[in-house]
Amino acid sequence: MAPNEVPGETAGEIRGEARGETRRRASRYVVPVAVAGVAAATIGLVPALAASGDPDLPEITAQQLIEKIAASETQTLSGTFRVSTDLGLPALDGLASGLGGLGGGEGSSTADPSQRLTELASGTHTLRLAADGPERQRLTLLDGSDEYSLIHNGDDVWAHDSKSNEVFHEKGASEGPKAEEKELPATPKELADEVLKAAGDTTSITVDGTAKVAGRDAYQLVIKPKQAGSTVASVKIAVDAANGTPLKFTLSSVEGGKPVVDAGFTKVDFARPDASVFAFEVPKGAKVTEGAEEARKSEKLPEDFEKEFGKDFEKEFGGFGKGLNVIGEGWTTIAKLDTGAPAPKTDEAPKEIRGLLDSFGDEVTGKFGSGTLFKTKLVNALLTDDGKVYVGAVTKDALVDAANAGK
Repeated sequence: MAPNEVPGETAGEIRGEARGETRRRASRYVVPVAVAGVAAATIGLVPALAASGDPDLPEITAQQLIEKIAASETQTLSGTFRVSTDLGLPALDGLASGLGGLGGGEGSSTADPSQRLTELASGTHTLRLAADGPERQRLTLLDGSDEYSLIHNGDDVWAHDSKSNEVFHEKGASEGPKAEEKELPATPKELADEVLKAAGDTTSITVDGTAKVAGRDAYQLVIKPKQAGSTVASVKIAVDAANGTPLKFTLSSVEGGKPVVDAGFTKVDFARPDASVFAFEVPKGAKVTEGAEEARKSEKLPEDFEKEFGKDFEKEFGGFGKGLNVIGEGWTTIAKLDTGAPAPKTDEAPKEIRGLLDSFGDEVTGKFGSGTLFKTKLVNALLTDDGKVYVGAVTKDALVDAANAGK
């Protein structure tokens, strides 16, 4: 197991969902929730004890629960999934339009998954999910009376936005090199051994009680950093007691309040969905965009980008200056980037950017000089006036200390 992998993520790969030859294409449609610096874990062999009202299940250790996740053979399911994300960011209304559709290109399809699924990065959303092995999955994002559906069926990926009646299609979803399965542990026991081998002093992983999730009995796997300075308070994963399938994921910040991410099934059925669930016909009158065409558009910057940000943007920032360095380890890892150029002045930025900076940017000073701290409940970034960037899932003080040490 690689040092920066979370056990649940590795186990998910072994379960066979979104793996093999579909992984490369499917990665375009995944909204990443990145926690910088989550590293080697110490397995706490603490048995689960049922709290009042929770299901009374046999005791299990964290190592045994990780083995159970790895041994899960779940290939089929359907249900309703609720995801709530609160990064503590200000309202970003108007920002995307102010940037001229950066990343999508002018005239991009409203059904393009690379754009639509970013909606999951904020607010609360309800989805319908269905899966029948690695070749067939369907996700439907419900937004009032409107629906957005993403269907993978064999060699095709279809997406449909009911509001605009636009369709996105990509052929060859199963093409590409196969994953090297030999790199993964061959058995659940080997996976647990790899986790233990990679263990350090940065993290505690325990089984902390039981719960009911979507009507299913589940164990609660809790991951907590032992290091001071992380913005992560805990990661909690509810694991189906019968088949080892993760049912709910909760990421909490040291700031308290609502979880940063709270995602889980409200209803779930592990029977094989009917084949008709994954069938798709282009609705009458729908505008269809082919994936290859959309990819070409996304490579182009908006026409007014150069005017707003300057002709030397690519020259100054495209090469990432003097490169990236990693400071620290575990949960308090900080990425340091030296752009090699002074930070752009806020008052010279477009008004939409200025509003964003004012909303969650704070001026900070130290031995390093001065800079701006951009904060969320999870990931914080410090941009110094001399062009250095420090980013991590760490507190303000940790970033300032790192910047001071760099002088």
